[in-house]
Amino acid sequence: MNRILFFLMALTALSVQGQSLSAGKKFFEERKYAEAKAQLTAIDDNAKDYAAAQYYLGRIAFQEEQYDEAVDYFEEATEVNDRVAEYFEWYGNALGSLAQQSNMVRQGMLAPKMKSAWEKAVQLDPKSVGPRTSLVEFYMQAPGFMGGSKEKAVATAREIIALSPAEGHRVLGSVLAREKKIAEAEKAYLEAARLDPQYKTSLAGFYLGQQQHEKAFVLFEEALKKNPEDMLAHYQVGRTSALSGLRLEQGEASLRKYLLYTPKANEPSLAGANMRLAQILEKKGSKAAAKKHYETAVKLDGTLKEAKEGLSRVSK
Repeated sequence: MNRILFFLMALTALSVQGQSLSAGKKFFEERKYAEAKAQLTAIDDNAKDYAAAQYYLGRIAFQEEQYDEAVDYFEEATEVNDRVAEYFEWYGNALGSLAQQSNMVRQGMLAPKMKSAWEKAVQLDPKSVGPRTSLVEFYMQAPGFMGGSKEKAVATAREIIALSPAEGHRVLGSVLAREKKIAEAEKAYLEAARLDPQYKTSLAGFYLGQQQHEKAFVLFEEALKKNPEDMLAHYQVGRTSALSGLRLEQGEASLRKYLLYTPKANEPSLAGANMRLAQILEKKGSKAAAKKHYETAVKLDGTLKEAKEGLSRVSK
């Protein structure tokens, strides 16, 4: 009888642990971080879901820009279960974000760890794109004695092309642009956009970086001629206007249209649209209206740094 009771208690404990991870993950995806933490921290270090719980706690800390904490959580996840590529990818991401906030001495200490984490992620999942993209950034930014290499950046970008052609051409375009090979970079971005129209955003970003604002507008106007209800194109018209300061009336109209739309999971958020509209209104000198939309943006997504900065400006 005691054995049966013990068995039932064990099953109940396992069920509760599973529910905690499932509930924690659900809360995380809904951006209810306090509720997610409550579920995830209830999973003790002897549970089978402990590594996954540490991973999601790391994701929460990362979203909250608590990069030291995120590094600790991801490191724990990789030590408990060293067979999950995603754990290593995000461990590297957290180390990279922490490095950006650190002095040169600490950056030198963190660099080999982040590189090793992304390489491990690629080893565990040879078809993974995310850690390869991060490695490209590492190769471009790190000095040679830390492992930086323009040649490796290009080679890795070409590996990404084999796995995800559009993304690979975007990454290659980014590398070439930073090497001041502008014509070659434009060709790569154009190919990315040809392969996947969603990458017109990246092409437009390239044009914005080169101060070729009208080329960016043309891209989205072409899309709107084909489909006047293309909400992604409307958003990008607004974004381009907000960033360039040009065609402010057109940009405002497009963003107001986008704000009547319910974005899909992979589309720009209403928080982002409110922020871009606020930037346009700020440029037009409508501080009160801009403040309203900055406040909405921050309320919808407290991680939007530009929205917080904008709200601070118009509140003075």
